[in-house]
Amino acid sequence: MFKKICIIGVGLIGGSIARACKENKLAEQIIGTGRRPENLQKAVELGVIDGYENSVTAAVKGADLVVICSPVGSFKSIFTELKATWSDTCVYTDVGSTKESVVNALATVFDDIPGNFVAAHPIAGSENNGVEASTVDLFVDKRVIITPVVTTQKTAIKACGVWWQAMGAIVSEMTVQHHDEVFAATSHLPHVLAYSLVELLKNKQDEREIFEYAAGGFKDFTRIASSDPDMWSDICLANGPQLVKVMKELEQLNRKISSLIKDNDKQGLLEIFQSAQGARDYFLSLQKSK
Repeated sequence: MFKKICIIGVGLIGGSIARACKENKLAEQIIGTGRRPENLQKAVELGVIDGYENSVTAAVKGADLVVICSPVGSFKSIFTELKATWSDTCVYTDVGSTKESVVNALATVFDDIPGNFVAAHPIAGSENNGVEASTVDLFVDKRVIITPVVTTQKTAIKACGVWWQAMGAIVSEMTVQHHDEVFAATSHLPHVLAYSLVELLKNKQDEREIFEYAAGGFKDFTRIASSDPDMWSDICLANGPQLVKVMKELEQLNRKISSLIKDNDKQGLLEIFQSAQGARDYFLSLQKSK
C-alpha cells in the first residue's frame, strides 16, 4: 500500500502500527525515529521496524506515509522539523489522544493546516508501555476517529481510512472539538481519577496495609494508573479546558453524594447508583453489539 512508512515514536502504538503493517503487507519499508536510540535499536532487534534514523529529517526522506506517535506535547517541535522537508506527495497523520492541540500546533508552524495531514486517534492501548508491549492485533475491531478540518484533502482522508481498516480498525469521523469533549469525559478524566486515587492512598500513614488488603475492584479501577505518566500529563495539559470542565461537573456530583451520605439519604444515593448502573449496562450492550 505504501512504499515507505516513517513512524515517529516507536512505542506501544507506533510499534503496534509497524507490526500490523508488516502482518498485512501495507508497506515495503518501515523506518522509525524517536528520542531514544536504544529504544529504536530494540525495535529493530524485535523485527518491529526495518531500520531507524536519529533525526526526523533523515527518517522521513522518501516516505509516502508519516505517522506521529510521540506524546502530544512534542508535536509542535516535530512539525517544525517536518516543515523543512514537507512533501505534497506524502500523507501525514498522528495518533494523539487530543486533536485541537494538534491542529493548533500545525496552524502555528505552517500558518495554515496542510491538506495532506489527517488528524486521527486510535481508541486502543494498554497500561503497558514501550515497543516490547506492541502487538500485531492491537487495532483489530477497535475504533479509530479521524478528525478532518476544512482544508483536509479527501484523497488523504480516504487513504488514511483505508490504511486503518486494513489493520482491522473501525473508522469513524468526528469534528476536532467534539472529539476533545468526548474523550475528556470518557478517557482523560478516568486516567486522572485513577492516578488521583492511588496517590491519595499512597500518602496515607497506613499505606502498606491499605495496598495489602485492597480487593479486585481497586485493582480494576486503578489499572490505568500504570499508564505512561509522561504521555498522560501531556494529554491532560493539551486538553486542559475540556478536562477541567468535566472535572468541575464531577466535583458537583461528588458534593451532592457527600451531602446525601451526611444526611443518611439512602433513597437519594439509590437513585444515583441505579441511574449509573443502567448507563453502565447500556454501555456494555453497545460494546457487545460491535
